[in-house]
Amino acid sequence: MKRRHVLEFEDLPSFPSWLRACVTNNIVVFARLIGIPEVLGDLVAKTLKQQKLTQIVDLGSGSGGVMPDVLAHLRGSPGLEQAELTMTDLYPNPDAMERYSDGPAHYKRESVDATDLAQAPAGLKTMVNSFHHLRPEQARAVLSSAVDSKQPILIYEMADNTMPFWLWVLSLPIGLSITGAMSFFMSLKVRPLSFNQLFFTFCVPLIPIFYAWDGQASMPRIYGLEDLDELLEGLERPDYTWEKGQAKNKTGQGIYLVGLPT
Repeated sequence: MKRRHVLEFEDLPSFPSWLRACVTNNIVVFARLIGIPEVLGDLVAKTLKQQKLTQIVDLGSGSGGVMPDVLAHLRGSPGLEQAELTMTDLYPNPDAMERYSDGPAHYKRESVDATDLAQAPAGLKTMVNSFHHLRPEQARAVLSSAVDSKQPILIYEMADNTMPFWLWVLSLPIGLSITGAMSFFMSLKVRPLSFNQLFFTFCVPLIPIFYAWDGQASMPRIYGLEDLDELLEGLERPDYTWEKGQAKNKTGQGIYLVGLPT
């Protein structure tokens, strides 16, 4: 498997939740800038219509992520005006629960384990820029659970793992410098803009440091298309189909894996 499990600080249990939320805020801003809600929205819309569903259940939502933007994109599409989003996490985020307490996008208070989808709410399961956080045995458990419980699932990463690992290591100083510098700009675009977001970007630059490292470390962690083939070995069933590929439109790109009961 090409994928490498490089350390990401936000995966550590000791990493402060408020700092994780601030770093995630910058990821959401970046995703908006490169058109991820549109390209992902097109994928989700296609899958919802195929399965005749209007309910989306996002797994590993953290502090919210980009899925509320995707929902807004979907509700402007014919036939999906009533689409709803339930955000979930193994460790639900209290601030996100308060922010998304009502409306078509809401945050589930109870813990949801992505490796046991039979216990998750009904609807299309999504994992957006979060699948790479799982080690191979955990990732396969999620896919196996989708097949066993006959749950539709859409996994999306906004980049592909095409760079050789040795080249990633050599280019790391440049990548860290560029990503860290971008973080100063993106923090100003965060809404709502908090004191922590500003102070720990411009006064004590913890957010640029951790955003830069985790952003670069996520690249070799991504399961590329060939890695996905390896994860899916033995999970092909007559009553369940898999589709994977490059997701592109005029504004964004990424790679995806869709599993559907037939």
